[in-house]
Amino acid sequence: MSQLIACKNQKGIVLATDSKAVDIDTSGNLVEYSVSRLLTLTDHTVILSGGAAAGESMAKALKAFIAEENINDVDAVYNAALPFLASEYTEYMRKACEVQPLDPVHHVHFILAGRSTRDPNNPFKMYFLWTKKKLPQLDGDEITAAFSVPRMIRLEYRLSQMVAENDDIGKIQEAIHEGMISQAKNNEEIDGPFTYAIISDGGINITDG
Repeated sequence: MSQLIACKNQKGIVLATDSKAVDIDTSGNLVEYSVSRLLTLTDHTVILSGGAAAGESMAKALKAFIAEENINDVDAVYNAALPFLASEYTEYMRKACEVQPLDPVHHVHFILAGRSTRDPNNPFKMYFLWTKKKLPQLDGDEITAAFSVPRMIRLEYRLSQMVAENDDIGKIQEAIHEGMISQAKNNEEIDGPFTYAIISDGGINITDG
């Protein structure tokens, strides 16, 4: 499992993720380990990987591809990421299901976030890439304000209100931190260290806590 949280307003984007991964090995044993779920793709673009731990390696492969293609703007990154990650996911599913039957444990999802230079009226963009259709297909949707996976509806509502009231990015980050701590206390599959990122006009600022 994993916990991803994302929120944006006109001033920037705040992202958060935990680092705990829980999986089942080929012998049927439960395995717990730490993964890095937040990865910078460009100077103004970040991807969060959730679900199966294999999402981390898919995100790293995407970063190499984005660098090779010299893609920077978040909209261009999204347009490239969706088919690339869908291909990576299909290959992962093919290999995984050679040793294990198809199972929700194989699900992966991503939040892609960054600053757009093409849309001055809506400069900060967030996208959710997920198995919207049947496995192993990936699809994508734009996130308008606040979103979390698994869903934390009360936190999303609070964050949406803060966005509507044009609250400072720092206050939004504090609310997200509180939500992450609360979620970890109530769910043993979510744990730190937690990673936070703020994307603004000045770039990306990543902190742990």
